[in-house]
Amino acid sequence: MALQSTRVIELAGARQCGKTTLARNLNLPNAIYYTLDDTTLLQSALSDPHGFVQHGNELMIIDEVQKALVLLPAVKKDVDENQSVGRFLLTGSANIQSLPGVNESLAGRKRKIRLRPLAEGEIKATQPNFLQWAYAQNFPKIYPKDNKDSYIVLALKGGYPEPLRIKQIRDAHQWYTDYINSILERDLKDIINIRRQNGMKELLEVLAAWSSKTMDISAIASGLALTRQTISIYINALESLYLVEKLPAWPKTDYDRVNKQEKIFMTDTGLMSSILNWRYEKVRLDGDLNGKLLETYVYTQLVAHMEALELQDERYKIYHYRDRLKHEIDFIIENKDGNLLGIEVKAGSAVSQDSFKNLKWFRDNIVKDQQFIGVVLYTGDQKTPFGPSLWAIPINVLWAPNQFV
Repeated sequence: MALQSTRVIELAGARQCGKTTLARNLNLPNAIYYTLDDTTLLQSALSDPHGFVQHGNELMIIDEVQKALVLLPAVKKDVDENQSVGRFLLTGSANIQSLPGVNESLAGRKRKIRLRPLAEGEIKATQPNFLQWAYAQNFPKIYPKDNKDSYIVLALKGGYPEPLRIKQIRDAHQWYTDYINSILERDLKDIINIRRQNGMKELLEVLAAWSSKTMDISAIASGLALTRQTISIYINALESLYLVEKLPAWPKTDYDRVNKQEKIFMTDTGLMSSILNWRYEKVRLDGDLNGKLLETYVYTQLVAHMEALELQDERYKIYHYRDRLKHEIDFIIENKDGNLLGIEVKAGSAVSQDSFKNLKWFRDNIVKDQQFIGVVLYTGDQKTPFGPSLWAIPINVLWAPNQFV
């Protein structure tokens, strides 16, 4: 457990993804809990940060610490004077290090843990084994039998805990609408001076529609009454709030036709589809929409797996690949040994040799001496090899139970 080896833990993630619930359910005896959503506590923290953090040997939990960044130097002073592990658990709904005016990183004293909306495996209480299975090319024989329609329903609901309790997708999307309005009206003020709130809302709608595409600020700016500089600042603010994030391009090549642009993704597909007012009946009949939705959904599952495995000291990096000759791979994952896993996402329920053409090209022209495994994740229900180290795998193997018999 990280609290047993580190003086300060930062638990970071979007508002309402479960940070406070997790922190309060640790069941640690004598833990002190303060939330800076309480205006009295907030004023106390701002007025006397050093006095606010003083305590005995108990764990002090400070919720929404981004509201009082003056606490960071006070925390540093405290843990330098008392170097016991498990001194502070700081939760934040914004990326503290990206906020203006932050000069204290707590380097060497802090471990940051990202908390995302729930992955499907967490909802179904299965372990994040997919990456180990893929690298070993040994997948479970027993896994759920889902179809494209059921994947669309899962993606439309997303992973935020509260809307998952709501039976109707339409009602869940209303929760997301209220959530976004609250973020824009309140949380953004903690990190940036938004002069045109409507402009930020319009940009968020464009970015939701752009999810899974490569970044093109000029194209994103088209139709928005915002400058390129303002758009870049606003995107950084939305990243700080963990609503969108960028996926870097594969960097380890001297191939001169490679596109080095990042992809942008919404961090939750329920949030994404609510912003775009997508309904099941509309998405299931539109190949472009369900392809974009399912690629984003798979992305959210993969990065959740990777971050869960980091807590077990397994390290992975994730990229995408695209070049000017239209070779494109949705995700490339590299493990600590440099071995590569290429993943393509197909919304269709059938896979052919043509589905592997970009994976094969990358293997034969870019990878060279590295181990490379290619997987097509699709909405069918058959786990099938397509040649050496090439596999068609149902998407739901991402959250399959560990059953090999």
